[in-house]
Amino acid sequence: MKSILYKCRKSIVLAMKLILYAMLMGSFFLILSIHNPQMLVPSRTAAVTAVTFVVGGLLLTNIYGRYDIGRRKSKPIIYSLTLSVLFTDIFTFIMLIIMNTNDANNKEYLEEDILLLIVVFLLQIFLIIVFTYGGHAIYFAFVKPENCLIITDSQETLHDLRRGINKYKKQYQVGHILLYDDPVIWEEILKVDTVFLNNVPSSRRTEIVEYCYQKMKNVYYNPEIVDVVNINSRHVILDDVSMIAAEIKELSVEQRMVKRIMDIVVALLGLVITSPFLILCALAIKLGDGGKIFFCQGRVTRDGEVFTIYKFRTMVEDADKHLVTDHDDRITPVGRFLRKYRLDELPQLFNILKGDMSLVGPRPEMTEYVYAYSESLPEFQYRHRVKAGLTGYAQIMGKYNTTSKDKLILDLMYIENFSLWNDIKIIFQTILVLFKASDSTEAFSEEDERHQHEEKV
Repeated sequence: MKSILYKCRKSIVLAMKLILYAMLMGSFFLILSIHNPQMLVPSRTAAVTAVTFVVGGLLLTNIYGRYDIGRRKSKPIIYSLTLSVLFTDIFTFIMLIIMNTNDANNKEYLEEDILLLIVVFLLQIFLIIVFTYGGHAIYFAFVKPENCLIITDSQETLHDLRRGINKYKKQYQVGHILLYDDPVIWEEILKVDTVFLNNVPSSRRTEIVEYCYQKMKNVYYNPEIVDVVNINSRHVILDDVSMIAAEIKELSVEQRMVKRIMDIVVALLGLVITSPFLILCALAIKLGDGGKIFFCQGRVTRDGEVFTIYKFRTMVEDADKHLVTDHDDRITPVGRFLRKYRLDELPQLFNILKGDMSLVGPRPEMTEYVYAYSESLPEFQYRHRVKAGLTGYAQIMGKYNTTSKDKLILDLMYIENFSLWNDIKIIFQTILVLFKASDSTEAFSEEDERHQHEEKV
């Protein structure tokens, strides 16, 4: 029975997804129909409201993430769907107000239905939580962890990969760890479901990937620069000769103009909206220890230009310039709160208005770090092909203690996949960082700091 369910796992997940989405939409319609009975009968109001909810929901789940149980952990799914349904409800509610703006509209409508909208949202959160935890319980009842083999260049470089795999114990179970030149790897690959390759030399990696493809084994490997270059390559046929075209990617003049306009508009709106927080943060810092409010430092942006970045000061004045570790006593009590919720980054909106930075782009690094990283990773200079950003793909997907190479790969993925739509998605996804504040601002442990130091030297 379990084998049959395993083969049908994708269909089961799809069925649960459709049921959840239908219930989220149904709860919106049923509860708001208390004052709007036309929503439950064939009418223009019902049709327009339904289309708005469906289209808005599809767009927002595309931005924040879908109900992909079995692939992501429960909390990220809950956070993603909660934000998606919140904005979908708001957009659809506004459309419903517009549709009801006529001579027959109830003057008390807006006030009464905002309370109903809150009830709808709370019910939807409950449904999302139940379906996420319940869906995972059902899914992993018949889907066992994949039996995995790790092939690596050395035991010493497994720190980050082990940390990642250990967070997905229901998905992966590591049986053996072998060096890439071990002659028994071919026999061991046949015994497992999935193979992880860690820092395996490219020629050997190609050989192992081809063998896994032949034997129908899942394979994961950490990308190198050549993989980033090929990510957006296209198939070209020259007469009858097949070629892969990996063309140079750069922003067009039109893209630069639209991106700059978007930077200015969003930065101005951001400063207006966050002005109360800016004032409160400044007061808290000043009252905390009487020191300077702002922290200014040289950072590197496009084409290697150095600019002065503005941040709220979160550490004691004249703190040493080395990596922040767990329980670092240089961080002030106010600063710890600001760092946790990324409030220390708000003054960078002024950098965006000045044109030093963009809303979305690689994180601006200190000049000395750029030189240090470039010694061990010459490709680090490639990230300076675009302006540094307040937020970015590496900030969304990574953590404070993500290795410099992994951050570089994420930044280059952003550059190679650049589009204005992706920028908009990243801006919206930045809200998710607040939900995983403890992870995204996680400081370096002593072991992490050692690994980072080894990278730079």
